[in-house]
Amino acid sequence: MLRAPAPGRLPLVLGLLLQLWRGGAAQYSSDLCNWKGSGLTHESHKKDVEQVYLRCSEGSIEWMYPTGALIVNLRPNMFSSSSKHLTVCIKPFKDSTGANIYLEKTGELKLLVRDGDRSPNKVYCFGYDQGGLFIEATPQQDISRKITGFQYELISKGIASDLHTVSAPCRPCSDTEVLLAVCTNDFVVRGSIQDVTNEVEQQESVIDVSVSRLYRQKSKVFQPSEESGSWRGQIKTLLECGVKPGDGDFLFTGRMHFGEARLGCAPRFKDFQRMYKEAKDKGLNPCEIGPD
Repeated sequence: MLRAPAPGRLPLVLGLLLQLWRGGAAQYSSDLCNWKGSGLTHESHKKDVEQVYLRCSEGSIEWMYPTGALIVNLRPNMFSSSSKHLTVCIKPFKDSTGANIYLEKTGELKLLVRDGDRSPNKVYCFGYDQGGLFIEATPQQDISRKITGFQYELISKGIASDLHTVSAPCRPCSDTEVLLAVCTNDFVVRGSIQDVTNEVEQQESVIDVSVSRLYRQKSKVFQPSEESGSWRGQIKTLLECGVKPGDGDFLFTGRMHFGEARLGCAPRFKDFQRMYKEAKDKGLNPCEIGPD
């Protein structure tokens, strides 16, 4: 739940924003995707505000010894008139501490991640047009061991909805959705479920997949296994989907999200062969894949 900062803190926040308007520091990432900086540059001006500019679809922020505040300006890596259709997702580092992370728009702040929140692997998403990220260091007696950091991704609102709602990844996909997923998703493999591990604390299931054919993968999720001689990999989905080990081959499709493979459409392979052939006979296939 997003909450506004306590009324007593507003003068400090507004003062930081005013100082930025008067000429706060700006830092530019050398690779446009990742930024790593130190609050020690604020030692003589503890209420400095720095601006960080990144132009990338994914990357990370790492702020060591946080003091003062950061305003993080995220931009797509390509000029697009459809920025309003983007969603920003951030995933704090496991040991991130030392600052609160807010959404800021026209001087109004909404708390996104509270300093010290230890929710494991939690992802926070918001519309690109809802505002930017304002990171404010919390008062500390000792900043020597404090590092505030997170990964970020800019993705389309449709993909974000699929990744973070129960109904989307759990319900069966239509034929059209399967065929589009085959052409557009980050990974497409034929394989079988070897094992399922339920992670109750994180409300996720990890599917161990043995791959018989690799059609596409954006990252090296599926790799040869020395033990079995076949390709293996892991795909995550929501615990509520109730995935269980079973016989038979499936077509697994999905997206990469913070370095992890997330399950999208996963019809039985024989059903995929049927829908692919029917679409091909009608000339409606969005792309060629060779399902045999």
